Amino acid sequence: MDSSTSMCNLTEVFYFSSGNPRIEETRGVMHLFSNDVASQLPVERKPLLCVLCVPNHMTYSDFCQFCGSFVQHMLEMRIVRNDGMEDCYSILIRFDEQKAADTFHKHFSGRRFSSLEEETCDVLFAADVHYTGSIEHTQSLPASSTEQPFCPVCLERLDQDTSGILTTICNHSFHCSCISKWTDSSCPVCRYCQQQPGNSTCSICQSPENLWMCVICGFVGCGRYKEAHATRHWKETQHCYALELETRRVWDYAGDNYVHRLIQSKTDGKLVELNHHGHHDSDGCCSCECGTDPGFSETILNSKVEAIVNEYNDLLTSQLEDQKMYFESLLQEVEEEIERETKEAVEKALCQNPRLMKLKVRLDKCVEEKKFHDDINDNLTRNKEIWEAKILEIEEREKKALKMKDEEISELEEQIATLMESIDT
Repeated sequence: MDSSTSMCNLTEVFYFSSGNPRIEETRGVMHLFSNDVASQLPVERKPLLCVLCVPNHMTYSDFCQFCGSFVQHMLEMRIVRNDGMEDCYSILIRFDEQKAADTFHKHFSGRRFSSLEEETCDVLFAADVHYTGSIEHTQSLPASSTEQPFCPVCLERLDQDTSGILTTICNHSFHCSCISKWTDSSCPVCRYCQQQPGNSTCSICQSPENLWMCVICGFVGCGRYKEAHATRHWKETQHCYALELETRRVWDYAGDNYVHRLIQSKTDGKLVELNHHGHHDSDGCCSCECGTDPGFSETILNSKVEAIVNEYNDLLTSQLEDQKMYFESLLQEVEEEIERETKEAVEKALCQNPRLMKLKVRLDKCVEEKKFHDDINDNLTRNKEIWEAKILEIEEREKKALKMKDEEISELEEQIATLMESIDT
């Protein structure tokens, strides 16, 4: 077959990219055979397939589970993003033999990823894949930005003959068997997430500007220069810490100032310490040039660390106490609501069934009678205790009276005996 005939089948061209956009981005183009004739497979096909438009919420583990037993025939899987498609990604798959690729195409082409969703698996044979170049957005980075010769999970060498290799969208490679156990959508090495968050809006007025997120419950509201829904949320819940989404700084409503210690680096997205270079104290001394003595600098550093630790402990204690009170109030409201709904449901059921109403009346009467008898029983029990105490008291008095009477009789007998002796003499 000549080259002109082979090019007739190459009717679809897709531009793609991979890599972390903040570090390094690799761009390329792939030529895919058309799927117009479903009953015929391309003559010049290779054991290289491309699965288009995989939903972003589908993790690496989900896709490996979706492929099932075909995973053991896959030599390599590479995750890429197509230009203009932000809510999905594509996967280039290289099989160990053409038969496995054909069977995979026949089995999964047009099949739904899930019975609960409408997205279908669009499988096309790839004729060729070209990498056009890479764009570095930062300076030299750690070894995590380059391809790993070993799997970061099991630390075994990456070998296609032993096990399939999956390369994530950020260009980190793993064994398929290792990454299939990773249920998160982020990369285990750099934590780059293939499902990027959408544009946030205020939860009340849907405003996309000047947004603040509560660091306690995640509520997103607009600032005081809009409708001040974030401020209202603080007044209603007493959640006094809010993160400004644009600058990643934390504001304390109670203290009316910023309390952040870390900010997100625009270079690689990592959290770094906030830089205060050039800050001058009230005495005019620049803080960035003080402390030339190493011992003095170490003392100041230790004091700052201790102050930060104490501040964090106090902050954590106060927030935990506030959260306890807040959730206890929510729990009380839920219990009252459940009790009210239960009472209304019982009353409604009784009104709909006259027999139940009669039984309810009889039950209430029996409960009242039981309560009356319980009260009588309690009164009799108390009276019994009172009378038993009185009887014991009377018996004690009688014993004392008998004892005094016996003593008087004994004294009289002694007097009579003395008198008789005097008479005889």
